Amino acid sequence: MSLNWEKAAIGIEFGSTRIKAVLVDEAGKPLASGDHGWENHFENGIWTYPVEEIWAGLQDAYGNLAKDVQEKFGAPIQTVGAIGISAMMHGLLAFDKDGKLLTPFRTWRNTMTGEEAEILTKELGFNIPQRWSISHLYKVMRDEEPFAGDVAFVTTLAGYIHWQLTGEKVLGIGDASGMFPIDSATKDYDAGMLKKFEEECAATYGLPWKTSDVLPKVLAAGEAAGKLTEEGAKKLDPSGNLSAGILFAPPEGDAGTGMTATNSVSVGTGNVSAGTSIFAMVVVDKPMKEVHPEIDMVTTPAGDAVAMVHCNNCTSDINAWANVFSGFAKAAGAEVDTNRLYTSIFESAVSGKPDCGGLMSFNYLSGEPVTGFDAGRPMVLRDEAGEMNFPNFARLLLYSAVSALKYGLDILFKEENVPLKTMYGHGGFFKTPVAGQKIMAAAMNAPVTVMETAGEGGPWGMAVLARYAKAKADGETDASLGDYLNSVIFAGAQGSTVDPDPADVAGFDAFMQRYVKAFPVEQAAVEHY
Repeated sequence: MSLNWEKAAIGIEFGSTRIKAVLVDEAGKPLASGDHGWENHFENGIWTYPVEEIWAGLQDAYGNLAKDVQEKFGAPIQTVGAIGISAMMHGLLAFDKDGKLLTPFRTWRNTMTGEEAEILTKELGFNIPQRWSISHLYKVMRDEEPFAGDVAFVTTLAGYIHWQLTGEKVLGIGDASGMFPIDSATKDYDAGMLKKFEEECAATYGLPWKTSDVLPKVLAAGEAAGKLTEEGAKKLDPSGNLSAGILFAPPEGDAGTGMTATNSVSVGTGNVSAGTSIFAMVVVDKPMKEVHPEIDMVTTPAGDAVAMVHCNNCTSDINAWANVFSGFAKAAGAEVDTNRLYTSIFESAVSGKPDCGGLMSFNYLSGEPVTGFDAGRPMVLRDEAGEMNFPNFARLLLYSAVSALKYGLDILFKEENVPLKTMYGHGGFFKTPVAGQKIMAAAMNAPVTVMETAGEGGPWGMAVLARYAKAKADGETDASLGDYLNSVIFAGAQGSTVDPDPADVAGFDAFMQRYVKAFPVEQAAVEHY
């Protein structure tokens, strides 16, 4: 098999539990991949990933990609047309003028910035969630942390890795929109809000730096974002095979790569990513009528406005129960393949009662700001008439995984009347055909489509963005990102669509009434267990 290396591109994405690298050709076709599993740590009250694990994971994922390429093409990776880095959004990585990390990486999962988020939302007239970088930076200011005066640069995980590989302190506009509000007209941080923050919030603390000076430069999809340095090449590929000088795309967040991977970057389209966390995004053509703390306003990788509902918890509780079922099977003398186990849960859920037969569950392994929880306790409830059988329980696990999302989306669709033409699904929740789509369609009361490329996910989306940057740099295209995706990447692509079943929609709505009514029970568990 031959490959035009100058037209190929690599995307590397740091997800919550996996780092994956993907190689694509000039049409975006996946050719090879490699990955590395990792987990966040809860240390000194902070959810974090140690820097050593970031680099070890990157090198292992890339090394596994290189092995796959060697096996398939009989040659090492020496160069490609472009590379792109993406990662989970938000959180805070803060550095001093010498590039020293001032405090362990604070990830999106942390929920200790409630007061800061509330103050900023009120001051700026714009919803600023707890996980946003500006919330974390403001907390550093308000708490007068010892390193506050030494801050010279703040960025996200993708921005940090990109900086170390290229020397460029930049960020893709989609990822930047999870740091500070973006003005889609100027394709930059909102100047009015930034000025207001600096004058009315930051100035109080007399710090020797301005926020506008420590944020990364914003770049839109298709722009050149630097080249791989000699030092960066060694950090990425310790074997020494990879050459310096490779073009880099703007580093992006997992929301932007998810939009790209599902071809949902145009107005009226949306996508839902369901894995360890879950979020849904709809590209809009006008601002919200009101500020809703449950709804974030971010952007596509091209800078268009997006309404987003992001929830911290999704499939972790399903995984926990799958482990219980696996343990039972082994105790009973049976061996159940992991894929078959998950398929059984999802397929059985389809035959469960639309309202879960009186069962109730919260999947809150961590806090869930969308529903107002700073901490969580996974729990299962049932009343005296609850029908406790496997189909109902399986459906309960799937409902619970998406209930917080539905809570936020109901505001978007029922109160803001945001139109939605197409919703695309991707992530582990949709791995079992039909089942995940059926549950999600009931939650949204809208058709849910899974493309044949959906399994490739964010890493593939980042590789496509890298390929787009290369095509723009070489003058191959002057198309917008949406047009490029339609004409080159998704031309002729196939997908399957599941329409909402009215009985499922009514059942999920009934379930949600009980879900909201049970919030005090979950709060009591948080306070007393």
